[in-house]
Amino acid sequence: MTTLADTPTTVKSQLRPIDRDGLMAFAEKGRSNPASRGTNKVHTVTEGQYRTISHVSGHQVVVDEPLHLFGEDTAPAPGEIVLSGLGGCLAVGITAVATWKQVKLSRLEIFLEGDIGNPAAWGAGGAEKLPPEMGFQEIRVKVLVEGDASREELDEIVRHANFYSPVANTMRNPIAFSIGLADPE
Repeated sequence: MTTLADTPTTVKSQLRPIDRDGLMAFAEKGRSNPASRGTNKVHTVTEGQYRTISHVSGHQVVVDEPLHLFGEDTAPAPGEIVLSGLGGCLAVGITAVATWKQVKLSRLEIFLEGDIGNPAAWGAGGAEKLPPEMGFQEIRVKVLVEGDASREELDEIVRHANFYSPVANTMRNPIAFSIGLADPE
């Protein structure tokens, strides 16, 4: 005799949804003014060695380097933070596109890997390298997503979100970049 306890069951719950009406209003605002932009601001302070604390909109992001790179290994390395920013941006986009398409997601996980080296030793006497030879040389992303849509629909949601991801596009495309000394306070 089979009992309910012997029968395998799958419990699916919906991920906490975002405000679809708010998303639609935000999308309309973008259609009305496609040149609109905001500005992200971060203030990074070095504590010592390679450990830094970045102050971001009332939050703190701690960065360090691993022991083999002369850090204290107290926090993720800068490249890992970059990948986490990419993962977060893709997750936001996938959630937004699924909401727009009225697909309820029950699972969303993003796995990221990036090949990066530092033979130039941050420019402190290591190998002579040109900018295109430094930084991430390849990034691989796998998305595990489940919801009330077919695999093909979920794949299209992921592709659409990737195409429109601000962070992914920042990494894929050259951007204007300036750096200089700040005036002392």
